Amino acid sequence: MNFKNPVFGVVALALSACGGEASVDDGAVGSTEQAAFSGVNGTVCEESPYNCKLRPSGGNRVLTNDPDDDDSWALYTGGPVRDGNGTVVGISTRTSATFNHGQTRTFAGELHAFAVSTSNSSAGWLPMSAIKGRTSFEDKVGHVSALSSGLSKMACYAVRNWHDTNLEFKKVVYDSDATHERAGDYLPLVRANGLRSANLTFNVPGFGLGGVAVDHFPAGTKFQRLDVPTNSGAPSIDIPLWVQDSVGRYRQQSGTMKFIYGYVIAATSTRRNGWMAYDALEVSSGCP
Repeated sequence: MNFKNPVFGVVALALSACGGEASVDDGAVGSTEQAAFSGVNGTVCEESPYNCKLRPSGGNRVLTNDPDDDDSWALYTGGPVRDGNGTVVGISTRTSATFNHGQTRTFAGELHAFAVSTSNSSAGWLPMSAIKGRTSFEDKVGHVSALSSGLSKMACYAVRNWHDTNLEFKKVVYDSDATHERAGDYLPLVRANGLRSANLTFNVPGFGLGGVAVDHFPAGTKFQRLDVPTNSGAPSIDIPLWVQDSVGRYRQQSGTMKFIYGYVIAATSTRRNGWMAYDALEVSSGCP
């Protein structure tokens, strides 16, 4: 494949505001110093044909019927919150939630949708029966899955049961003023259930593509790294991290964060492809 080879701009002008607790938002489409191109995982990709937007245009949320709201869907409380293995990690007390486009899975015989933030202080899966306006939601949610056919296996990793607290509050978006858009959104943080878990994402933050989570897995989950093509030639993507400058704006670079591509085989035997932060992982063995 002959894809464009612009250099990744250090200053990412993405305005991808992160909402919710320790979750990954879809954000608005911003820009870097490189141009988008059509790739394997979508028609709007940057740095790799596997680093793409969930939707070709607009945000990455499941849209409501009101073009002026924040795409929050009203919820019935009391339903289970599940991780990517289908394990119940909490009971939902939220009265509304936003959902990432194209992400549905079946657990316990019921179709679920992927919520950006849940009562577990993480992203997670909620049953369709918990969504008010379910019929309209099902008409809008769509289906998008990251692909990996033909990519060679590399090392086996597992989600860490710890995280580097020095990284947690650094921003992944230049000059961010959002509550999130931080490195911690991609690390195995302790959730409301007292356990650590981390996001599997459809793309890498800092490119204005959204940095959207598509699944969520507990510490110890095996992650099989794949040899993914990138413009730089490395099987990974590094993004700059930002801390506050002398006037309190996140414009001073402080290190980088590496993202690698691969897959998780969930306890349901479902294969889920996507990106994970290298800092969320440790070398392991026994990947399926």
